[in-house]
Amino acid sequence: MLLELCKALADPCRLRLIAVLLNGEFTVQELTRIFAMGQSRISHHLKILTEAGLLEVKRQGTWSYYRASPTNRLFAALRPAFEPELELLPERSRDLTAVTAVLEERRRRSLEFFDRNARQWDDLARTLLPVPEYRQQLLAQVPAGSTVLEVGIGTGNLLLELAARGGKVIGVDHSPSMLEEARRRIAASGMGTVELRLGEISHLPLPDASVDCVVANMVLHHAAEPVAVLAEIRRVLAGGGRLLLADLARHEREWAREKLADQWLGFGAEELTGWLTTAGFTDVCCERLAGSAGQEAVLLVSAS
Repeated sequence: MLLELCKALADPCRLRLIAVLLNGEFTVQELTRIFAMGQSRISHHLKILTEAGLLEVKRQGTWSYYRASPTNRLFAALRPAFEPELELLPERSRDLTAVTAVLEERRRRSLEFFDRNARQWDDLARTLLPVPEYRQQLLAQVPAGSTVLEVGIGTGNLLLELAARGGKVIGVDHSPSMLEEARRRIAASGMGTVELRLGEISHLPLPDASVDCVVANMVLHHAAEPVAVLAEIRRVLAGGGRLLLADLARHEREWAREKLADQWLGFGAEELTGWLTTAGFTDVCCERLAGSAGQEAVLLVSAS
């Protein structure tokens, strides 16, 4: 294993790939853009790193995302000393700039889609990708009278039910059109305890440790960087605070990328649990709600 690892890392391009993939998941097409190299060259280096056990491939429909493998024990032991050295690579600054551009393109596509489809979003999602009823199970776990933040509110159809629990409710979304739809809904209800803010869910417009509970309802599969979103949620939660998350279980409906702007075709329970643990959460509980005919399964997650 040691010999294979050393051989795999004995190349400047592969070192750059590892430096990028230690902090994110990218397709071959995205990596060719980041490194400004041909696909065959990138694929060759990815194959070597994967065969050495340094990378793993996550299949999402017809797309394949490469990421650093968490199961290579030797590399995990070396990583604390190895990773700071990667920051000193001559091309590191350029690579980080290119990574930012790729992630920004993911966000831009999402923003344009939701701004364009805000008015019909609720019907669109419900019709194209039905899921079992789970909202009451999610709401039942929200502490009454607490300060609650919902990230990625869409048209705000969950906000009023959150506000009915008696606490302060803050809603954040990156789409001005979605926020406008949510404002109309709130104004019609006369509910004055809901505050709306424009912002990215990976850079929330709130101070550290400022809310008691965060609700993320069917939003993570739209996120350009799910791990960064979970870390940001951890930042704004006060000590003892709770994250309540509902999202799609892994599925193979490839068309959801175009029709619903889904960045990810759902998640695995182990995957979400691992991300939450890395982000600093404890007491992670993940329940899978199976869908009936024509429905996709849902993962209900709570964490401290």
